[in-house]
Amino acid sequence: MKMNLDPKENSDLLQERSKVDTNGNANQEEVREPPDGGFRAYAVVLASFFTNGLLFGVINSCSVVYPVLEIILKEQGATNEESRAALVGALTMGMTFLLSPLSGVLTGIVGIRLTAVLGGTIAALCLIVSSFVVDNINALYFTYSIMYGLGASFAYTPSLAILGHYFKKHLGLVNGLVTVGSSVFTAFIPSLMEYMLNNYGLHWLFRFLGLLTFGVALCGLLFKPLMNIPKPSRRDGNLKSFLTKIINIQIWKNRKYRFWALSMPVALFGYFVSYVHIKKFMNNNFPGANYNVPLQCIAITSGMGRLLFGVLADKPGINKILLQQISFYVIGILTIALPFVRSFSMVVVISLGMGIFDGAFIALIGPIAIQLCGRAYAAQAIGCMLGMSAMPLSAGPPIAAYIHRLSGSYTLPFVLAGISPIVGATLMFSVHFQRQNGETEIVTNGHAPSDVEKSIPLLVSNGNAKQQTAL
Repeated sequence: MKMNLDPKENSDLLQERSKVDTNGNANQEEVREPPDGGFRAYAVVLASFFTNGLLFGVINSCSVVYPVLEIILKEQGATNEESRAALVGALTMGMTFLLSPLSGVLTGIVGIRLTAVLGGTIAALCLIVSSFVVDNINALYFTYSIMYGLGASFAYTPSLAILGHYFKKHLGLVNGLVTVGSSVFTAFIPSLMEYMLNNYGLHWLFRFLGLLTFGVALCGLLFKPLMNIPKPSRRDGNLKSFLTKIINIQIWKNRKYRFWALSMPVALFGYFVSYVHIKKFMNNNFPGANYNVPLQCIAITSGMGRLLFGVLADKPGINKILLQQISFYVIGILTIALPFVRSFSMVVVISLGMGIFDGAFIALIGPIAIQLCGRAYAAQAIGCMLGMSAMPLSAGPPIAAYIHRLSGSYTLPFVLAGISPIVGATLMFSVHFQRQNGETEIVTNGHAPSDVEKSIPLLVSNGNAKQQTAL
């Protein structure tokens, strides 16, 4: 006999009729295929591009603020000034990731668009507030690190999840284009921040960044989903059933997603170390050189890598997870090599190489999450993975600063930072040996079916999903 199952969001909502409404009653509603083009779709791409650029242009440029905060702490007679100053920027990135699961949950309650607008508004306001407390590092931990990270997470996750509503055939390319935004903005924002810092001080720098970041809220207005995702209701159920409609625990029953998500925090432990410490590393080892050049090189080639690997991700037969593993291996090796070079030109070469594969791993996050968990739950899949990565990502730079303070050199910090992506990439091999529970896995036209864990088996044939009755 057939079992009556609650309707679930999954990748197949794009191919078939959805029979859901907020009360669990069935109604016929046509869900459109992603248009893969058109004015509205391209407007969403542009808005996502600016969202990524504005948010991570600021976050990735924390090395500009780091020395100023270190000086403030020294003048105040604080101890462990290097680690405490590094924690401000690292915690910003960490909180952006840590709170991403909350962002995914919020999209299930108020929708993708409102979540993004709320995130951009919070981030902008927190930068303005930070301008009034620049001499209080503890206050900055709250305003610039925690609250800005909250706003950034609310805006960032929807900016990736919305792409699956508008693109299917060229989703990898579109993810590459969107994530190029952070590379483009990281290429020029450090110099702009230096100018503001030198001429107007840290107060006005934060106010200027707050004004720029308000553009994220305006971009979020364009994130209107094409899929009609049912909103949860408390009217016909208790709190537990309400929460289960918001939080999709099925993604954690998906073995491939689970192993991928658990490998990423290991790989990202040392990821942000170079972004925070590259300026001081240059000052210590190459006095007189332009210390912004390596960061700008990483930003420029990272943009190229995102486009290149975004295109590759759309090719039939390409294993996206394997591409991400390769990128982590290269990043790890180059990070280990960085403290051993004695030529500024070699630092530039290493930075260019790190950028290419940095772009690769970032551009593949969205497509991998959508492949494993489907478009409807991409926001939660991305958010949960980033949330798990937050603590190791935040811990990396302060630990590197502490080791540098003890050893007086960046050799050991950078070597340890390079080992973590190598270990994470190795752990990711476990993903390739997993099969989905209750699901027949068939590769058609070089593309694997969406690895969404469902309570009913799926057969994928010629790109169409067919439901089978559960006995």
